Amino acid sequence: QPECEVFEMTDFTTASEWERFISKVEEVLNDWKLIGNSLGKPLEKGIFTSGTWEEKSDEIAFADFMFSVTHHYLVQESSDKEGKDELLEDVIPQSMQDLLCMNNDFPPRAHCLVRWYGLREFVVIAPAANSDAVLSESKCNLLLSSVSIALGNTGCQVPLFVQIHHKWRRMYVGECQGPGVRTDFEMVHLRKVPNQYTHLSGLLDIFKSKIGCPLTPLPPVSIAIRLTYVLQDWQQYFWPQQPPDIDALVGGEVGGLEFGKLPFGACEDPISELHLATTWPHLTEGIIVDNDVYSDLDPIQAPHWSVRVRKADNPQCLLGDFVSEFFKICRRKESTDEILGRSTFEEEGREITDITHALSKLTEPAPVPIHKLSVSNMVHTAKKKIQKHRGGEESPLNNDVLNTILLFLFPDAASEKPLDAATSTDTNNPPSESEEYNLYNQFKSAPSDSLTYKLALCLCMINFYHGGLKGVAHLWQEFVLEMRFRWENNFLIPGLASGPPDLRCCLLHQKLQMLNCCIQRKKARDEGKKTSNSDNMTNTYPGNAGRTGDQLGSDNLKDTDKEKGEVGKSWDSWSDSEEEFFECLSDTEELKGNGQESGKKGGPKEMANLKPEGRLLQHGKLTLLHNGEPLYIPVTQEPAPMTEDLLEEQSEVLAKLGTSAEGAHLRARMQSACLLSDMESFKAANPGCFLEDFVRWYSPRDYIEEEVMDEKGNMVLKGELSARMKIPSNMWVEAWETAKPIPARRQRRLFDDTREAEKVLHYLAIQKPADLARHLLPCVIHAAVLKVKEEESLENISSVKKIIKQIISHSSKVLHFPNPEDKKLEEIILQITNVEATIARARSLKAKFGTEKCEKEEEKEDLERFVSCLLEQPEVSVVGAGRGHAGRIIRKLFVNAQRAPIVAPPEVELKKMDSAEERRQNSSSDFPPPAGRELILRTTVPRPAPYSKALPQRMYSVLTKEDFRLAGAFSSDTSFF
Repeated sequence: QPECEVFEMTDFTTASEWERFISKVEEVLNDWKLIGNSLGKPLEKGIFTSGTWEEKSDEIAFADFMFSVTHHYLVQESSDKEGKDELLEDVIPQSMQDLLCMNNDFPPRAHCLVRWYGLREFVVIAPAANSDAVLSESKCNLLLSSVSIALGNTGCQVPLFVQIHHKWRRMYVGECQGPGVRTDFEMVHLRKVPNQYTHLSGLLDIFKSKIGCPLTPLPPVSIAIRLTYVLQDWQQYFWPQQPPDIDALVGGEVGGLEFGKLPFGACEDPISELHLATTWPHLTEGIIVDNDVYSDLDPIQAPHWSVRVRKADNPQCLLGDFVSEFFKICRRKESTDEILGRSTFEEEGREITDITHALSKLTEPAPVPIHKLSVSNMVHTAKKKIQKHRGGEESPLNNDVLNTILLFLFPDAASEKPLDAATSTDTNNPPSESEEYNLYNQFKSAPSDSLTYKLALCLCMINFYHGGLKGVAHLWQEFVLEMRFRWENNFLIPGLASGPPDLRCCLLHQKLQMLNCCIQRKKARDEGKKTSNSDNMTNTYPGNAGRTGDQLGSDNLKDTDKEKGEVGKSWDSWSDSEEEFFECLSDTEELKGNGQESGKKGGPKEMANLKPEGRLLQHGKLTLLHNGEPLYIPVTQEPAPMTEDLLEEQSEVLAKLGTSAEGAHLRARMQSACLLSDMESFKAANPGCFLEDFVRWYSPRDYIEEEVMDEKGNMVLKGELSARMKIPSNMWVEAWETAKPIPARRQRRLFDDTREAEKVLHYLAIQKPADLARHLLPCVIHAAVLKVKEEESLENISSVKKIIKQIISHSSKVLHFPNPEDKKLEEIILQITNVEATIARARSLKAKFGTEKCEKEEEKEDLERFVSCLLEQPEVSVVGAGRGHAGRIIRKLFVNAQRAPIVAPPEVELKKMDSAEERRQNSSSDFPPPAGRELILRTTVPRPAPYSKALPQRMYSVLTKEDFRLAGAFSSDTSFF
């Protein structure tokens, strides 16, 4: 082709970056359906604070500069539009009408644009990154033009603002367009205020000149004024919380606090400032004079007062510090030995270096128990050991503190006679329906009167007041020594419920209960050796729904002398040594032979010739099925108590056996040790018995009785074993065939208390302070929650009640699982601290407003209501303003703060203030200069020409020490100008 025919086309429709930006803004406005006029209901009073504000956000780019677009709006029900469509065409936009609304002039909590312009809905375009800012004038103008074009193109009537300058300045310019009308939002922000704008007359001048109204008699300007006074000086009110006296130690009180009690309250005043806002909501120009020489604005005369309090940021709270300091121990890695120097248990190690000596120590009879526990003697020997290792250094806890704590933990050590088994068990187990019971159950801690709980509180206090981590390690070492001493000397541990370990409590509590079970068994055995009277022996009756722990007196055993003798001897041959026990499962051949023998029909008959042994008492009227002899309940061994870690170990072992037939068989054998022991005891007590007899006593539901007709036509009861008992070679049948008639006293022990006690003592000795703190943290949190509840009940703050419930449900979820995350535990501690601070604030306000001093019941109730509102609401109106009861108290607070430098005591000043002479003086001297002055000026005038439409004009001004701002919204008619 010839070159002359080639021609280029220039595409003039290609959009520039600016046009793309405008179209993106329009797109967002369309997506959010902000097109057209939507008139809502008139705004109710206070709706800006009580209503719900929502926002939507999106991001758009201008070239490579990112902006975020945010739509802020008050959620409202849409008003009925039917029948109003024709009228809507000429109506000015909603936001222009809102400029004149006086119901929400100074909202206590709202977006700054809501406070300055009274808008219910607006869109803000701001730089997306916090560090970015639109600083140059040309860029500001470009953005404003974009906004203007986008509003014009879409017909959107929602005000659109652009944020300019640095974010901290909160500078916005914006625009709102309606049919033939436009409002420009402008702003001035200065650091230093020009003198002529510090009062109303100067601001009125600037407002009028800005409007430039062509009418000669200017329509009246409506004025709303708010002056804010700040009270920071509470000189005449000392903060009621006394700091604890750490040196005091009198009769068990440490730091002005008994052991076992938690401290509470803020160490500093949690209320830092009181802000009083005095408002004149509806004034008109000419009614009031406020210029640079004279002002009519007397706060006492203001028709409306409202108060807000400024809370101290994170006041130091005793309970919160107490718990969080204890929690810090969880993160420490050191062992007790590393903290205290060389091992304290080393000395004992040297004493029993020879292994033969150790064995003889186990087999020789236990020493005669000493009737008085000498705590101080024990402490002294332990201290000597500790000091040896430290080269005579001072031990972390002094003797007085240590003795006080040990007596608090072990009250039986002070009495002449150690506590009996009966008295130390069951220390007030709370009823299951009580709230306290639910708490330790939910938190997996320990009952609030238990030794574990007391130990947690003592460690907490030592960590906070006495020697920190070293003190904790020292007390724990003493505690472990005390446990060993009690085990070796048969002294029960006080403050623990009797019976097997309670799996609802923390593991440490279970371990201590386990040790108590061991001490109880050992004690019973040792007493059985000394006397043939076994009144204190504990037995299980499976026939009585497995009830344990009944103390059997000799009255229960009156059946025959023979039985009495049997029972008396029953624990005789028990000792620490395993050798005296007959191994049931020692020899397989013997088992086999015995099984076959008792399996034959003649077996029970041969057995019937045996002498009955180990009978406890007769089982009601039941008789043996085959020979009609009475059925006797045997003396049985108690099943071995288990702590949760032992149960886990056992279930792991059982799970590892696999699913094969052999594994399942072995698992069943392992689980039936207790069943086998009971069968052997039953056979010994009831010679000639059958499996059916045993089942009738042990598991009555597995013996089914039916009425049948016999040959003579009489109805008789016929019984048989249940279906599960008839399964060939099931565990029960197998165990029954294996069992020999051996009474409990000659069986192998199911529960080796010596081995278990040594395991527990070893477990306690190897705990690091960090492990200990983790074990006891649920108890500490439990105690803290109880303390907070107790303190709240004195104040009765409804919002705190709700938060406490939330803390309890949150904690129960977190603490119920092993090894909770640190972050979640920190959250719980922070929640507790926040509640403590809220209660301290309530107390601070009550002290300042003197609610207790009110003589009139009605006034007292009003004041208490006022104080509780101050805690929960951002701003509270004062009923009766300066003349009401609360108003008078607030005024006195300001008067006292103003006159504090004068030497006269405040009481004299108050009396003076009430005199008539004082009242005649200008009372504004009672108040300091206002910390903030806010004004809103409003009017409706035609602009820019006299024949233009009359439109709303508004200017907001705020003046503080560091800051002066004018925010104006000026409307003009775009059709008639």
